[in-house]
Amino acid sequence: MRGVRPIQSLLTTVLTVVGLAFIPPTAPAFAATAGSQPSSQGVCTQTPEPDRAACLATIRTDLPPMSSVSPNTKPPGYGPRDIRSAYDLYGRHRHGHGRGRTVAITVAFHNPDLESDLAVYRRQFRLPPCTKANGCLRQINQHGGLTPPSGTNSGWALESALDVDAVSAACPRCRILVVESDDNLLGNLLAAVDQAVTQGAKVVSNSWGATAGEFPLETLFDHHFRDNPGVAFTFPAGNGGYGTTYPAASPYVTSVGGTSLSRAHNRRGWTESAWSGTGSGCSLYEPKPPFQHDPLCANRTLNDLSAVADPTTGLAVYNTFGAFGTGWQVVGGTSLSTALVAAMYALAGNPAPGTYPNSYPYARPYAFNDITTGANGTCGGTYLCTAGPGYDGPTGIGTPHGVTGLSGRAW
Repeated sequence: MRGVRPIQSLLTTVLTVVGLAFIPPTAPAFAATAGSQPSSQGVCTQTPEPDRAACLATIRTDLPPMSSVSPNTKPPGYGPRDIRSAYDLYGRHRHGHGRGRTVAITVAFHNPDLESDLAVYRRQFRLPPCTKANGCLRQINQHGGLTPPSGTNSGWALESALDVDAVSAACPRCRILVVESDDNLLGNLLAAVDQAVTQGAKVVSNSWGATAGEFPLETLFDHHFRDNPGVAFTFPAGNGGYGTTYPAASPYVTSVGGTSLSRAHNRRGWTESAWSGTGSGCSLYEPKPPFQHDPLCANRTLNDLSAVADPTTGLAVYNTFGAFGTGWQVVGGTSLSTALVAAMYALAGNPAPGTYPNSYPYARPYAFNDITTGANGTCGGTYLCTAGPGYDGPTGIGTPHGVTGLSGRAW
């Protein structure tokens, strides 16, 4: 695509000069219950390169993949019923079933097993088929064609499997458009974002972030989002704890943080706390959007909202391609929360023309579960890294309670 190589060259030059070419630290391992020792790892760890992006899926390493499970057996990890129960995607707060709406997913490289793996996932959980033949699933390249990228990558393949499974869990009747970029160059992934919009998607899930975190000229690339009001772009806050990343820091996208999600004997039936691995904080370069009013950050504050991301309480995912094993696995990271929130935007209906959907949660905080416990780092005990009543960095406005808070409609 025209303009991609100059973007990459500019990023490489600038970030190398200012010395910002680094990868945020990987998420730590977490223990879920006494006596257990869950462990996890990021699947896209790589050599630092200033013009590259990394996916943000995190896999449980203490649970070996299960090649198959019986039709009446639940794989390890949360499934669609858990997700829809936890976020009240069944009941009175639901304003649509997602039928006919499209969630676009941008990823790098090609996953040749994506359609067949998705079929296994949906069959296991008795979801309606989503195939290329019935028009539910489309898999295209960053240029809009059907010829897949020549390269493959184990981490990005698992990322794409997580993304389509997460969207299926939250919005089983949504259509899914997967746009695969040629590689993980930031410029090519942004080209995939543009292609998703060209294809007509009103919700675009992007489970990746720049390996450089934030960088001085990042605002030059905000036009990919700023010039497309009426489209919901979701991006992950990162898995390295307190700290910011791009494009999540853009004031025109929804920055999605992460929680730990567990069943509970309360009215909701679930409890959440801020996941210690989620990113959050005050942007170094991006201006504050008009809908944010928190006092300690003059710039853009991450995050806007959150959902489950802790791999200890992650999603059941089926994947057969690459080096991370074949079969059912438990996967988390803010990649998971990002894809779930994208699906919830689709459930809420197409965004209102001319608006930026990341502003919607701030108008209806009552439509979110206020997450008041947990922290993701050291910031003097402030809300930038510590969950508490009302808005906070790790969890934003909170986690969706139904989808009213993600709608641009006037109720």
